[in-house]
Amino acid sequence: MPELPDISAYITALEARILGQPLERVRLGSPFLLRTVQPPLSDAEGRTVRELRRVGKRIAMGVEGDLWLVLHLMISGRLHWRAANAKGGGRNNLAAFDFPKGALVLTEAGAKRRASLHVVAGEDGLRSIDPGGIDIFASDFDAFRSTLTAENRTLKRALTDPRLLSGIGNAYSDEILHAAQLSPITLTHKLQPQEWERLFTGARQTLQMWIDRLGADAASKFPEKVTAFREDMAVHGRYRLPCPRCGAKIQRIRYADNETNYCARCQTGGRVLADRALSRFLGADWPRTLEELEMLKRGPQ
Repeated sequence: MPELPDISAYITALEARILGQPLERVRLGSPFLLRTVQPPLSDAEGRTVRELRRVGKRIAMGVEGDLWLVLHLMISGRLHWRAANAKGGGRNNLAAFDFPKGALVLTEAGAKRRASLHVVAGEDGLRSIDPGGIDIFASDFDAFRSTLTAENRTLKRALTDPRLLSGIGNAYSDEILHAAQLSPITLTHKLQPQEWERLFTGARQTLQMWIDRLGADAASKFPEKVTAFREDMAVHGRYRLPCPRCGAKIQRIRYADNETNYCARCQTGGRVLADRALSRFLGADWPRTLEELEMLKRGPQ
């Protein structure tokens, strides 16, 4: 799912293409994309785009008259910039937003249709679809710590809860925790003052680095290949590859459709965290250290 740096990159690319331009027409390829009835989508047509804004992991397109078209890409939704009035055919094409200089096309891979489009009026309408998480760049250390300690949760869960922090998901939470050298399963109420400092600093620096990097690319070309798995990431999507800090193999915890990637040596004191499916199978034989894990993989000697 596109997260804060990815959404920021999309907005950078879109500002150069549609800001100050009239939205001539919206072509829906799937009726299930539109989740609101009032105001009608047709009311936005013919109005000039005045502002682009990020709302959590959503892209909000503000047009004249204080109307907002809000796109949530979910896991598989992606945006593309095409020639003006480009055909919107294809089962993955959900919508096309036509402008004088080109068409913004929304696609979604796979059979499930999770991406959504809301049309809302004014700031109240935007607030109604905002999960409410704080912006880490607009908040100070005390607000950050207070928000994450409202409940005693694991760091992974706290960082990815949109009601707590705005725009952070599975991928960048892994990168933040690696930068801070903290375990994803540490409870927020157990964190020491110096660890809170590392987490706050790590979150800001990691996100800013990727915002700058992706934004620079988006300034020259539209971000067509938005992915949660990037070669330059430290741990996310890098299972069994070497940690860039210490060289130990990256580990993972898998659950449902997600996985958490981490470095046992840098983040958990060498302890290998239990993977739900595999640890349930191995029971008491589950390896607790990197050394035990390597011995298990080698088999009987």
